[in-house]
Amino acid sequence: MSIAELQETARRMRVHCIRMIANANSGHPGGSLSAADIVAALFFYAMRWDPKDPHWSARDRFILSKGHGCPALYAALAEAGVLAEQELLTFRVIDSRLQGHPSRKDLPYCEASTGSLGQGLSIAIGEALAARNMPERYRVYTLIGDGESQEGQIWEAAAAASHFKADNLTAILDYNRFQLDGAIGQIMSIEPVADKWRAFGWSVKEIDGHDMEQIVEALDWAKTVSDSPQMIIAHTVKGKGVSFMENDNEFHGKAPTPEQTERALAELGAE
Repeated sequence: MSIAELQETARRMRVHCIRMIANANSGHPGGSLSAADIVAALFFYAMRWDPKDPHWSARDRFILSKGHGCPALYAALAEAGVLAEQELLTFRVIDSRLQGHPSRKDLPYCEASTGSLGQGLSIAIGEALAARNMPERYRVYTLIGDGESQEGQIWEAAAAASHFKADNLTAILDYNRFQLDGAIGQIMSIEPVADKWRAFGWSVKEIDGHDMEQIVEALDWAKTVSDSPQMIIAHTVKGKGVSFMENDNEFHGKAPTPEQTERALAELGAE
């Protein structure tokens, strides 16, 4: 897709996210909206995958470590034609394939059941190292949160990835600066985050996580790096695209009211 097409796809994905969460009256709008541009660029620009064949062995893998942001993943799969838009409205319904956190056993292209924060990077490393034994060496992408980056498992995994030179692994940090209970900087700062990843042996690039050109350029850059995993620090806005949700942590895990939903959809240009 072109930059303009990716931007339009991300806009529609945000519309899907709002509709899903509002219909369920449950979910995590803030972190889903902050991740939409990144997920759009991964699925419709960077990743090698076939929407018709979820078991293709050479496909690139995507691990959504911040599993509560799964509306963005479901929205991308709907845009790719893997899910019908109507199925999106079964989000968080009992026995639906679209649970409040991704379910590996239920959904194609969900490479791991995530939601216990801090674990996705470890899973991604295992996938990346397994690729060394495959005929076609696929790439692995993982999206991690800034709140979960306070966890020790993230840094244990970071050390392992550089030690084993997992250069087919790209991690992206959705750095929207909020977690469940408040601002990252007030609860436990992760700064200087870029220096930390470099110290752990990763190649690091910082970008505006809503500038599609920068996202695409960073994903291209990651493919040129050899001998080290790559960390893309994406500076994002929680609730991006909906004015009253932006940087308001009330919408970390709260669905909008019907009136707020109508306003949000209007701001996003929904039909």
